[in-house]
Amino acid sequence: MPPAEWAEERMAALEAECERLVALGATQIRRDEPAPPMNAGFIVMADPEGNEFCLD
Repeated sequence: MPPAEWAEERMAALEAECERLVALGATQIRRDEPAPPMNAGFIVMADPEGNEFCLD
């Protein structure tokens, strides 16, 4: 699988998990998609108590 397709598929999976966690009370803080040569973005979230964590 080409890197661009892999990155898109990976971010789609992270977005799906983000939506699931938001339904359980988490908050999405930001989504980072670094510029090349890095190709793996991530999503920063917070649990209901405000503790931050990353979906990576």
